[in-house]
Parts: sequence; C-alpha cells; structure tokens
Amino acid sequence: MRAMILAAGRGERMRPLTDHTPKPLLPVGGKPLIVWHLERLAQAGIQEIVINHAHLGGQIEELLGDGSRWNVHIQYSPEGTALETAGGIANALPLLGDAPFLVVNGDVFTDMGFSDLHLSPGNVAHLMLISNPPQHLQGDFAFEAGRILTDGAQKLTFSGVGVYHPVLFEGIKRGESARLAPLLRDAIAANKVSAQHYQGVWHDVGTPERLRELDASLKASS
Repeated sequence: MRAMILAAGRGERMRPLTDHTPKPLLPVGGKPLIVWHLERLAQAGIQEIVINHAHLGGQIEELLGDGSRWNVHIQYSPEGTALETAGGIANALPLLGDAPFLVVNGDVFTDMGFSDLHLSPGNVAHLMLISNPPQHLQGDFAFEAGRILTDGAQKLTFSGVGVYHPVLFEGIKRGESARLAPLLRDAIAANKVSAQHYQGVWHDVGTPERLRELDASLKASS
C-alpha cells in the first residue's frame, strides 16, 4: 500500500510559528512532526509515500529529500495554492496509483499501527475515528454498533487517518479545490464506508499551546 501525508495547510492557528516554517516541520519530541509519520510508515512496511505541499513547501522537500534516510521513497505533489483535502488527494492520484492508499494528516500525532489498516471489497473509504477531543466536542460522524453514519446520537471525531479507493475522487478535476467531508457523507449514505474507533495516542497539533504540551509530554516520557 502507498501512503500520502497531507502537508499543504497554511497553519493559520499556529502563527507566528508557521510564518517561516511549514507546520509539518515544527519540532515535537526532538524531531519534526512529519518525521514521526515517516518513521511509523516505514515500521509498517509502507515505503512509497507522496507528500503534498503549498505554503513554504520547498522547505519540506529540502529537509526530507527522497526519504532514503527513513528507508522510504518520497514523491512530492506541489500545489500553488492549497487545494483542500480532497482536491490535494485528487491532484496526487497519478502518483498514488490505482489501488487503495493510506492518507494521514500532517498535523496530527498518533501511534496508530498503520499496517493494520485496510479497505474492504466494495468500500471506497475506511476511517479511523477517535473520541471527541476538547476542541471538537461535537464530533464528525455517528458510530453505532460498529457502523458509521452521518447522523446519530453518539458522534466521534475523524482522526485525519483513512484508507481510500481512488474512485472516491474520480469526480474532481486535477488542480481543483475540493473538501473531503461531502465526498465521505455521500459514500456513507451509499454504505460504502467502514470505520473503527481508535482509543490510543492521538493529538491534533493545531495551536502553539497544544504543540508545547505534546512536546513536553514526549520529552518527559523519552
């Protein structure tokens, strides 16, 4: 399986840290956030990785290179202007191939076992959901009796980690901006999405305060 790390976001909530450094390169626990993903993908046996970028993307390419330091092979999908999640994925499809692929948000930290994720036949997406964090108590999707629904009493938060079939993005033109949520809701309504509730380590590194908290936690446990 190939993987894509989403790294094109501007990181407005992380300013001024992101004025001169792309968010995925901000250090946490002694290394750039995106390097944690590269290491875990390599451990899972996933070596072919695509990274999209926009804001200060040249710094990402300069630091990571071809990925050989982490025993992976990196290809880049540059975007002049960030294309949103679905648009960025659709733009990178020529690099991702025709088989299902893993996608990981570049601004989250997690210890998920990427090798355990797969897409069942007939489905177009498999989503990793997490318990609602304090900054997103309303959740995203209902998850009841092992089924994912667009609406329901118990909602969980999408972690930013999922496996997708390329057909999910076939209606998006390359270079076109598009959000992921509407595609997922349509696919859920068609019963073509599976999900699981992950209860391990997961952090949305969305503000300088959360970055500092995670950094201190990782350093304390090392």
